[in-house]
Formats: sequence, C-alpha cells, structure tokens
Amino acid sequence: MKFIESLKNVWKIEELRNRIIVTLSLLLVYRFGAQVVLPGIDAAQLGGLADSTDSGLLGLLNAFTGGAFANASVFALGIMPYISASIVVQLMGIAIPYLQKLQKEGASGQKKITQITRWLTIAICLVQAPGYLASLPALGIPQSAFLLGTGGLFYFSSVVILVTGCIFAMWLGEKITDKGIGNGISLLIMVGIIATLPQAFLQNAATRLEGNNVMLILFELVVWFVIILASILLVMAVRKIAVQYARRTASGGYEKSAMAGSRQYIPLKLNASGVMPIIFAQAIMFVPSLIGGSSFLKETTVGAWMQTQFSDIFGFWYNVVFALLIIVFTYFYTAITVPTNKMADDLKRSGGFIPGIRPGSETSEYLDKIMSQITLPGSIFLALIAVFPAFIVKLMNVQAGWALFFGGTSLLIMVGVAIDTMQQVNSYLLNRHYDGLMKTGKNRKAVA
Repeated sequence: MKFIESLKNVWKIEELRNRIIVTLSLLLVYRFGAQVVLPGIDAAQLGGLADSTDSGLLGLLNAFTGGAFANASVFALGIMPYISASIVVQLMGIAIPYLQKLQKEGASGQKKITQITRWLTIAICLVQAPGYLASLPALGIPQSAFLLGTGGLFYFSSVVILVTGCIFAMWLGEKITDKGIGNGISLLIMVGIIATLPQAFLQNAATRLEGNNVMLILFELVVWFVIILASILLVMAVRKIAVQYARRTASGGYEKSAMAGSRQYIPLKLNASGVMPIIFAQAIMFVPSLIGGSSFLKETTVGAWMQTQFSDIFGFWYNVVFALLIIVFTYFYTAITVPTNKMADDLKRSGGFIPGIRPGSETSEYLDKIMSQITLPGSIFLALIAVFPAFIVKLMNVQAGWALFFGGTSLLIMVGVAIDTMQQVNSYLLNRHYDGLMKTGKNRKAVA
C-alpha cells in the first residue's frame, strides 16, 4: 500500500507528472516509427527476414532495435550507431589532447564533444545503412518484395531515410533526457528490448504447453526473477570507503579528530563500468565469424571452425571467449572511467582524508588498490550473468529469444535503466517531502 501511495504522490507533483507524460509520448513515437517499413519494400513479404533474425547475433541486434531491424523499418539502425560513436569518442579522449582539453572545459566542452559525437554518428550510419540494405536479400527478403527494384534510386532514398531515422531517434533520446525523466538514449534501448519480451515469452510458453510442461514454465519464471535480483545486486553493490572531513576552528586551524569532523563515505561501485564491457566484447565477437568467412579462410578447416563456433551465441567457445573479453574490458573500462587521481585531489582540496592514509598520492594508490580488488569479483559476476543465457539454453532447452532475457546485455540494460529512472523519480519525491519509491530513501511526512 505504501508503494501505491508513492505512485499517487508522483502524480501530485506537476513538474514530475509533465516530465513522465513527455517521456511516455516520445517513447510512443519511437515505437510507432519502428513499425514503419522502408518505402519500396512490401511489408507482407518480410517473414523471411523475421525468421533470420529470430536468434543468434542478429536476434540480439534485433532486440536492441525493438524489432525494427526485422521490420526493415525506418528505425532499423536503431540508436546503436550513436552508442558506437559515443564509445569511440570516449576512447579517443584518452589519446587525443584536444578531446582531453574539451573534457576539462565543463559545459562548453561537453557541448562540443556532443556535436563531434553527432557527426560521427552520421558517418557510422552512412557505412551501416548500405550494408544493411545489401544484406536484406541474403537475410530472406525475396526480390519480389522490392517494389521499385534495388537500383540506385532505392539505395539512395533508403540510405537517407535510415540515416534520418537514426538521427531522429537520437533527437528523441536527447529530448527525453532534457524534458522528460531518465536517460533518454538508455530508455529507447530498454523500451526496444522490452517490446520483444512478450512475444519471446509467449512463443516459449506455447512450446512448453504443447508438451504439458506447465511447471517448467513456472520454474523458468522463478529462475528469471532470481537472475533479475542478482543483476540488481550487481548494479547497486558498492564498497564504502570511510572519509573524515576536518572542521575549521576559530583560530584558523583544522581539527582532525573523529569527534570534530564529519564522517562520510566514498562509494566505489562493484561494477563501475556498467554494461559497457559486454557491449565492447559483443562488438569484438562479430570479428571471428567474419574472419572465418573471409576469402582467405572460407575454404579451410580453421575458417569453417571459426564460422561454426562463433556464429552460435550459445556455443561453448563463443561464451568462453566472450566471458574472458568481458573480464579484460571491465578492467580496461574501469581504469579509464574511475579517475582515482582526481578523486584523491578533490578529497584533499575539500579538507577530507581517509583515516590512516595520507592525502595525495597515497590516497590515490589506496583507492586504486581497492578498485583493483573489487573489480575482479565484479568482472567475474558480470561475465557469469552475460553467459548465463547459454546455460539456460543447454540445460533447460529454452527458446533462443526468451533465453536472451536470462542475462547478458538485455537484462542488465533493463535493470540498470529501471533503477536509474526510479532514483530520479525518488529524488523528486524526497525533495517535495514525500516518501520515495525506493526503500533507501528517507521517509518524510507528506505535506499538503
């Protein structure tokens, strides 16, 4: 009942209510666009494309676009080119001094970085769009489905529409972030993933019912909820580092006793890199099958083995390499996104210190040591959740589409975005002296 009362309080706050309405409206526009087929393609003949993208790597890509990939939609590229551009710009920021300078310029520098990311998104779209169109016949769309043929006019118009669709999706995401609630880009991905969930569950349930395995459906749901709880623990888990802040005295000095200063914590996340290691690793996992299918190795035993093993996302060698890459990328991404040197400098400037550790370089080394210690179990836990769909398929014979929701990028994105959005709603409620949606919030007496 307390949760229902909190939902009522959400609707009482006009600003929060308006932001939620804007968010839902823009998400509805995005979902509508995912159903609009490219001009010149017969929507009635897309069954072959849907079958080709039902499982495997293409099934994963289709899930990220909310089914737009299988619909040959104007949003077929989804928001992934923008995600790829953001990752590239972030990685380039390590090596390119100009980008490092922009990162230090605050809001103005961030604005320029955003503009660079947008232009890079267009460049990536201009590469991906022709590749997508060229692959449509091989993915199961018959030539008769191309009502205007596959000439230059079709390619030119379709590339323009696909690039425009991606840019429009990017604009929707930015507007949700600015005018709505939550991170817009993440919400677009999450809504796309959730859109494929009911169909995947119903298809698997129908197969189970044919074999009179009702209890197996219930068992699968229990396992699914357990994995969701494990993912929540992974996202929320932090290691708290106690911090003591010195209090300025009337004589101009500092009191550093435990009684005088205020004690706080630095929360170091167990999984500071989020789902980015999985996204990096997933991008790399496309490479072995492409190399195996290249003209140099296609006819060889090694090439055939690489194509077979690394085209099956539920196969043994695919998941072994996938898990190892996730662990490596977790360390890499954590190292570049958790600036322990900056944290130590900021702590020193604010008059704070870690009890028993000298401010400055020793604090930085201590924080770096703690991050290394917690990153190992965090990366292993992340890798296990990422490869868990393979265990589900092999041990329980779950259909591929439904198995993708038992772990991996899909589930972690859903959990992470849901928690982030709830935290934002929670902050609105607490600022207006209402009880929050989350138990970690402080209970405050509601005021009229």
